Amino acid sequence: MIPKDPAMLLSFLNMKLRDTYRSLDQLCEDLEVNRQELEDKMADLNYIYDAVKNQFL
Repeated sequence: MIPKDPAMLLSFLNMKLRDTYRSLDQLCEDLEVNRQELEDKMADLNYIYDAVKNQFL
């Protein structure tokens, strides 16, 4: 289960991407999260996924 609070969600995602997953696709598949919905939610907060850095910026 992923956090609902925006600040916690950002921190959670970037920590998991840094420590556990090599890509957002891998994270979404493992956590059974829809990638597009997750990216849309983060975009609403003005964060986009950077595949080179493997984090939301």
